[in-house]
Amino acid sequence: MLAILSALIPTFGLILAGFTLRQSRFLPDAFWPGAEKLTYFITFPALLFSNTAKADLGSLPVSGIAIVILGTVFIKTALVILSKPALRVSDAAFSSIFQGAIRPNTYIGLAVAAALLGERGLTVTALCVALIVPTVNVLSVMACSYWGDNNRQTGLLSVLRDVCRNPLLMACVIGVIANISGLGLPPILGPFLEVLGRAALPIGLLAVGAGIDLQAARRAGGPVAASTIGKLVLSPAIAIGLAILFAMPSSDMAALALYAGLPCSASAYVLARLMGGDAKMMASIITVQTLVAIATMPVLAILLHAA
Repeated sequence: MLAILSALIPTFGLILAGFTLRQSRFLPDAFWPGAEKLTYFITFPALLFSNTAKADLGSLPVSGIAIVILGTVFIKTALVILSKPALRVSDAAFSSIFQGAIRPNTYIGLAVAAALLGERGLTVTALCVALIVPTVNVLSVMACSYWGDNNRQTGLLSVLRDVCRNPLLMACVIGVIANISGLGLPPILGPFLEVLGRAALPIGLLAVGAGIDLQAARRAGGPVAASTIGKLVLSPAIAIGLAILFAMPSSDMAALALYAGLPCSASAYVLARLMGGDAKMMASIITVQTLVAIATMPVLAILLHAA
């Protein structure tokens, strides 16, 4: 337990540091959008590429990983749609609850995997990113198009085009291609990307903390609580059940469960605002899930370790 907490405390400490820096105005507000852009387009793609390019993919049950993590998303999608009548919220609010149910914060996921699970866990998480990023983006855009309060029509080709431009997805895909082709990490460029990727986790976690909105958290009500329980408790339970069903190795099951139990990504707020979702509820969901995850993820890690 002490080892797990010792590994996770720096991760969530960086989130707290980001929140403190933003609230204290130690850095100008203009710093944070640039930090997020640097993380999203440069440092995290470098980390994902370098990790997947050099990983021993042959030792991973890739099909099992895909079944478990995608199965978790699709089961959660079905459950949240079935729960819509009971939630008694507007369609716009439901589109935000839908996003909160399926979108993971990749920054936190990679940091937790690196801290707890080593290279193999980081590689499993990178594969989850490659599988989940396009899936949840397409599902979220479809949900916002259908339930969002807007007149915008988003065609499937437009959605797929935007997904294919996602730098995190592209980094994983290119890294897998380099790995399978035998190229691996190229000389000079490979070490450069590895060093660059080391900046991804601290900058990304600071940006997560800077995005926490306590005023939004105070607006939280029953639907936000339901979304939080579903994402942080039900999702990892589903992933664990599927992993046991398909006889996944315990280390891979831990990586899959922790990825499934991640709080919602801040990118969900942007989509909610652009496509007629309930942006205020989305901000509440993101903030509450991030804060509650500080408690649930260590507990989940301890339970997985004990099992």
